[in-house]
Parts: sequence; structure tokens; C-alpha cells
Amino acid sequence: MRQWLPARAPASAQASAAAGRAGQALANMVLRLGEPGFAGGLLQDLAPVLPAASWAVYRTGQRCKPTLFMSASHGVPDTTQDCWWAYLSGPYRNDRTWGRTFDDAPTQPLTQLCHVTAREVEGEHRARVYEAHGVAERVSVVDYEDDGSVFAVNFYRHQHQQAFRDSDLCGFEEVAPVLLALARKHIALAHPLAGARAPAVHNQPLLTRGRTLPCHLPELRERLLRTQHDLTDRELDVCARLLQGMTHEGIASDLGLGVPTVKTYRNRAFTRMGIHFRNELFARVLGG
Repeated sequence: MRQWLPARAPASAQASAAAGRAGQALANMVLRLGEPGFAGGLLQDLAPVLPAASWAVYRTGQRCKPTLFMSASHGVPDTTQDCWWAYLSGPYRNDRTWGRTFDDAPTQPLTQLCHVTAREVEGEHRARVYEAHGVAERVSVVDYEDDGSVFAVNFYRHQHQQAFRDSDLCGFEEVAPVLLALARKHIALAHPLAGARAPAVHNQPLLTRGRTLPCHLPELRERLLRTQHDLTDRELDVCARLLQGMTHEGIASDLGLGVPTVKTYRNRAFTRMGIHFRNELFARVLGG
């Protein structure tokens, strides 16, 4: 895994050429801001600079609600939502691909670039997210925030594509700060209630492959009961919050329980439903 700071100015003739190719791409992205086609169009606009097959913008960490703000694919079936649910099913809790733990908050907000290949990702994370969906490589521009969370704009190479070249990474370095700003601006324009932090997005529907889950706890509890009628009140409390994307620690704090107790209720509910992982919970409730 490689991490580095964005360059303040082009460092070479190669970087200057990459910056020249990026001009029209960035102009097209600005024109798409706030529009429904922004996520899909951005990948096409960026292709001359960074030929990625998919991208995703999300915030993750132990002290925030993990939130996928937008994602899209180009030239391949779009599995970005499936990747996100697989990530939420467990790997996000111990994600080490950011070069630091979520508890290791920077002394001040920091923006970095990050490049990681699938073979550098740890076992469960690599198997469920990367290998299961044909993802081979990721390059990101990341804001490390003062609560230990990360706001990340991620681009993915899939296994059928050639590896990112040094010129691709050079071009990405030139446009990365603008891509980060564009992603934040689009979120503000398209989802004005989202704000700067993820928890406000609780009022937005939970999206997956064109289908939606309700966002409020009573509606989620009702959906769970239709799926599995014999869940207890506490099992419903825990599972509804899992569907909102909350961590076990966040659920424990919200309900005034210990983390082991939360996991016990989760395990009991999952046993009743015949499932093992969080992404299976989403699939069951969406199908119910």
C-alpha cells in the first residue's frame, strides 16, 4: 500500500501532460454537478486520466454512521452497492487499507492519496469485497477527519483491466483535490440534508440496486417483523439499527447496552432468520 500527499504543483513533464488532459474532464464534471447523472458521467469524463471501471464516495469509521453517498460503474455490471453491503457485513470495522486505525485520529484534518492492490488487503476484506466482485486495485483521495473517520473518493480497477500505470497515478494526483471538492459539492447540491457529517443522512432512504429501505426505526422494525414474525423487541431494536448502518458500539450507546449484549441479540436474530452476515440481513429485508 502506498500513501502520499497531493502535489502543490506539477512535478515533471509527465505531470504537466496529465494536467493538460484533465482540463476538459474537470470542466465536464463541473457541468454535471447536482444532476442525476453525475456519478455515472464522472467515470466517463475521467477515463482519459484514470481508466477506472467503478467508483464510490463514502464515509466510514467507528464514531460515525458508515454512509455510501454515491457510486457507479462504467463498462462492467454495477456491483458497487453489493460491495458496500459486503463491506458493512464485517470488514469495515477493522479496515486497515487507510494506513491507520479509526481510533488513530490525526491532530488536525489531513488529505492524502492512497493506492492499494487487492493482494495487500487483509483476508476477510479481500475475499468479500475485492475477490468476490472482481476488484483488483483501488486509488483514493481521502480526508482524515478529526473524529477518526475517513471521507473517501475511491476509484477501482477490475481484474479484466490492465494495472494502473505510473502515468495514471500521476494524472489522478493532479485532479484528486478537485475530485474531492466536486464530490462534496455534489452531495451538498443533490442531498442538501446530508450536511458535512453522515448522521444527518439518517433521513435519507437506504438505497441498494434501485430498491429502497425505509430509513426510520419504526418502519424498519415493521419490515423486519414481516420478514421474521418471532423477533423479540430487543432483536428488532438491534437489527433495525444494523440496517441503518450503525456499528455495534453505536447501537450499544444508543440502547444503553454493552457491546457483547448487542452482539448476543444480533446473533439470536440472525439464527432465527437463518443468516450469518449483515449483507444477508439487507437481502432478506429487501426481499420481504
